[in-house]
Amino acid sequence: MAGVSSKPGLNEVKLEEGKNYTVPLMVLTSLFFMWAVATNLNDILIPHLKKACDLTDFQSSLIQSAFFAGYFLLSLPAGRIITKVGYKNGILIGLSLCALGALLFIPAAATLTFGMFLFALCVLAGGISFLQVAANPYVAVLGPPETSSSRLNLAQAFNSLGATVGPYIGAKLILSNVEKTSAELAAYSSDQLAAYRLAEASMVKLPYLGLAGIFIALAVFIYFSNLPTIVEQSSEASTAEHVAKGSALNYSNLVFGVIAIFVYVGAEVGIGSFIIRYMQYLKIPDITEQSAASFISYYMFGAMTGRFIGSALMQKIKPNKILAFNAFVAFLLVISSVFSVGYTAVILVVLVGLMNSIMFPTIFTLAIDGLGKFTKDGSSYLIMAIVGGGIIPPIMGAISDSSNIQTAYIVPAICYLYILFYGLIGYKKK
Repeated sequence: MAGVSSKPGLNEVKLEEGKNYTVPLMVLTSLFFMWAVATNLNDILIPHLKKACDLTDFQSSLIQSAFFAGYFLLSLPAGRIITKVGYKNGILIGLSLCALGALLFIPAAATLTFGMFLFALCVLAGGISFLQVAANPYVAVLGPPETSSSRLNLAQAFNSLGATVGPYIGAKLILSNVEKTSAELAAYSSDQLAAYRLAEASMVKLPYLGLAGIFIALAVFIYFSNLPTIVEQSSEASTAEHVAKGSALNYSNLVFGVIAIFVYVGAEVGIGSFIIRYMQYLKIPDITEQSAASFISYYMFGAMTGRFIGSALMQKIKPNKILAFNAFVAFLLVISSVFSVGYTAVILVVLVGLMNSIMFPTIFTLAIDGLGKFTKDGSSYLIMAIVGGGIIPPIMGAISDSSNIQTAYIVPAICYLYILFYGLIGYKKK
């Protein structure tokens, strides 16, 4: 097993020399794709369950809160468990939890219980947290340290492919495209209204049953696959350094990075969560929920395209510089959208996806740079910070309920200003 790190200075992990790790990377990349599909179905669930369960913008945003609570609650335990059982077994635990969470959608839809939907999402996200904690650093160390950011960006590009495909599939399978006006619903009897809401909720059964089947199939495949074992080996010098520092949280690049992941995920999720609602507010002509959902896919497609481009650019340009540039442009796009109307406002927001492209993997690799034996702890803290995706959207929802959804988009603009700070200053190791 050879010692390769995610970045220079993290020379703590050894891999088998002379071995080709293309197949393991392909297997891990499939996980990035699948958890993106599951995660981005939430953007379809928000308008769908808002209608099925008669929710406000704030209440519907709790879908993201429940989902990202799973990250927050299980990311740190996931790191500890993976330390004991290994990366491969950690991935198997994650896939099992993902399948269970998806299956819980069946009784939630059958009883039209919003609380059960939230619990199912929390379990599903808990499984994804295991996958994230294991797979992100796994990809970072499976190759030369100087190309770890590029490698992780490439894996995240397929994550973006899943994020692009997820809303499209979800819109076709979940959104009925039958939109009742308030007057039509008011004319229904209580029995008719209950039957209508139950029929809408039942639309989630088939896609989540299929999702559970795929997670189970992946678990079986990985169980019988020959993934390499990662063994941490600290040198005496690095051990002395880490004994003195005592904790991953002694590294400023990690602490600032945790905040950067929090606000980045919050901004990305908040924008995507309310694109359909945004277009309804802007009164885009002849727009339906299904057609509006296409813009979520365009938003995610921009992220996918940008990651392929970013993976190439990072071979020549320092990652922190690209991060700072993208954050600044994202800020300008969102602020411009807030003061625009019609399709112009929508297109500006959709273009933010291109700027989002390299942010998560770049922040992640900058944040764990130099952590040595604390890498898994640092990874766990970073994955915990994904809970920002469950906090920023409700803030936007509350602002929308009290004002309007366009004003609420000022929140992600502020988030991008912090990421600009991280790319310029906060990433430095101290």
